[in-house]
Amino acid sequence: MAEVIGSSNAAESAAARRSIWPSVLRWIPTSAEEISAAERRLLSLVKTPYVQEHVNIGSGPPGSMVRWFRSSSDQPRYINTVTFDSKENSPTLVMVHGYGASHGFFFRNFDALASRFRVVAIDQLGWGGSSRPDFKCKSTEETEAWFIDSFEEWRKAKNLSNFILLGHSFGGYVAAKYALKHPEHVQHLILVGPAGFSSETEHKSEWLTKFRASWKGVILNHLWESNFTPQTVIRGLGRWGPGMVRKYTSARFSSLSIGDILTEEESSLLTDYAYHTLAAKASGELCLKYIFSFGAFTRKPLLHSAADWKVPTTFIYGHEDWMNYHGAVDARKDMKVPCEIIRVPQAGHFVFIDNPSGFHSAVFHACRRFFTQNHGDQELPEGLTSA
Repeated sequence: MAEVIGSSNAAESAAARRSIWPSVLRWIPTSAEEISAAERRLLSLVKTPYVQEHVNIGSGPPGSMVRWFRSSSDQPRYINTVTFDSKENSPTLVMVHGYGASHGFFFRNFDALASRFRVVAIDQLGWGGSSRPDFKCKSTEETEAWFIDSFEEWRKAKNLSNFILLGHSFGGYVAAKYALKHPEHVQHLILVGPAGFSSETEHKSEWLTKFRASWKGVILNHLWESNFTPQTVIRGLGRWGPGMVRKYTSARFSSLSIGDILTEEESSLLTDYAYHTLAAKASGELCLKYIFSFGAFTRKPLLHSAADWKVPTTFIYGHEDWMNYHGAVDARKDMKVPCEIIRVPQAGHFVFIDNPSGFHSAVFHACRRFFTQNHGDQELPEGLTSA
């Protein structure tokens, strides 16, 4: 193991003892071991056997003078990876989580998808159970490279090629950027509620303009540009942090759920997992201000790269997804490769949690050419709609 997150907290703990903050606000009981344990507990809900590993990706891109990225340490880094048992010759599906999440958020999907794919899910560099190097990126370009190049080194280490790449939200943004740079490795791209298909200049609303000019907007914009992340709040809440995460997961995926609500056990295990991955050392989360401007508009919209697309693509959106699918519709007009947009009922941004069966149907339909020769005239599964 190249790096243990808990060991990097020694200096921080010493500094905390000298801090003027009350001890109750410095209480962050998490470590690499806690994250791994929470991951195992959550994945105990999955019936399909799997192998978990830390895939070594070195200390930086080959030939680069920049470590991952501008980090003061030259320790090798690793990507936390789970690979599920599959039938022989199954197509490989690589799954990439979104901002503030980790691969365990796909826990409701692994069994169904593993019935037809060789499923490999990762925690992106700086997230979940992966290494958490100091985040020293200073631009959008460096920040994109942090995720794209670390993923490419992971691919090389795993000796993968000709795979289907699925990314959710910010993970969809990373997956699309990776496919633009390395299209030769990706057979099909599945973007689930992806970020990057709208821009501030194209969708700047009068409301947002007025809000930014208000005192509240000025404060929030300052916090955004200062890289004040949601995880900062959870850490700052100390012993009340787990309660905050519990309230969110209970509301979002239970009482306010659009589709299939979580069981009590699912909610408890997901809350525990989410807390430990969110409260750990800040790293990949600090990409926020470099990728997005205030209002969650991407600084380098994928919409502007649609004409350069080289990989067949399927977009999947929940009917109630706050990510607007119309951006994908606009992008499709400029694409020179096959592209379809599927909408799943009774689902929001976390379509794979809200309506797992609908999400699985959409993924299977997107990948129908890998399962049958006569795929051209297949209709959408019942309940799904095409944009």
